[in-house]
Parts: sequence; structure tokens; C-alpha cells
Amino acid sequence: MNGNRLIIISAPSGTGKTSVIQRLLVTHPNMIHSVSCTTRPKRGAEVDGKDYHFIPQETFQQWIKEEKFVEWAKVHHRYYGTLKAPLDEALQEGRDVVLDLDVEGGMALKKIYGERALTLFLLPPSVEELERRLSERGTDSLEERQIRLDNAHHELAHKDRYNHQIMNDNLKHACEAIEKILGKGTRDYGQETIDSRQKKK
Repeated sequence: MNGNRLIIISAPSGTGKTSVIQRLLVTHPNMIHSVSCTTRPKRGAEVDGKDYHFIPQETFQQWIKEEKFVEWAKVHHRYYGTLKAPLDEALQEGRDVVLDLDVEGGMALKKIYGERALTLFLLPPSVEELERRLSERGTDSLEERQIRLDNAHHELAHKDRYNHQIMNDNLKHACEAIEKILGKGTRDYGQETIDSRQKKK
């Protein structure tokens, strides 16, 4: 099937969204990653314009007033949002766009773009494993880590709203499961849960 798809990936922090998206961009040269805007500071080796567009809170709030965002939210005490213009330009060019969004943002875009949007929810092997990953990441304070865990429970409660759920305890298998989904096209997704631990038949 031709391009013009929004591939919306949601998951609790620490589930592996970034790694999955990086692999998809390698295997799909025509796919681009929609870079979100945020008011949070950069972490480690993050690059402005690649990982996020890091902008001042005053600028973000002004862009809200100017309706430049197709969706936005305040998460973990910071603002995050998706600019509408570059998203629509990519679709008009016939390119697939992959987005890393929270549940509210993902469902907002699904409502706006309808059948052009494919929603995927990455599941952690367990909440305990998620806690371990967040702890080992070492980028958040104890308070921030607890906020992320609280939000993880909230997002997991909405997983059934997504077209597909993929267990990500093995990156290679999870990406293979997503490739099979993408091969089905953008219509009549239905709902499906895929455990990436299952061996290929």
C-alpha cells in the first residue's frame, strides 16, 4: 500500500519506543520521524531538532495561541506538542510518518486523521521490569521516576484503545511484529495483541 500513513507509537517511559523507531527509520527510507516540541531541558547527548525541538515555555505557549500544534499536553511538568505544518507536508509528499506520543496525543491524532493513522502500543514485559529499566537509565530523579511510573499505570489502562499491542521484551522480535502489521496496510486494522516472545512459525 502507498504512503500517507501516520504510525503512532505509544508506551510507558522505559518500554523502548526510541529503539523501535530508530529501527523502523533504517528499514523504511521513505518514513520520517515527527520531531515533537518540548520545554524540558536536553538530556545527555540529545540533539535539538533530532530528538526534540527544545523551545522556551513562552514560545510554546505562544504557539498554542497561534494553533500551530495538532496536539499538545503538559506531561511530567513539561509541555510537549506536535507541530501541524510539517506533519501535513510530509503526508502530502506521500511519506509515512512515525510519531512517539502519549495516549492523549495518540488518540487526538487518531480522531483527526482517522483511517490514515495506525496506532501501536508497546507493552513492557511487566511493571517490575519497567521499574528496573527506569532505575538503570539513571536520567531521572527519584521523584521524576515515580511520576513516570504513575503515568505508566495510566497509559497501560488505555492500551485497548489502540489497534495493536506489541510486547517489547525483545527488540528484534517486536520490530518484526510491527513490520507484519505495517504490511497489512492502513485499513481494517481491528485490534490485536502480539507477544514478541512468541517464536516465528
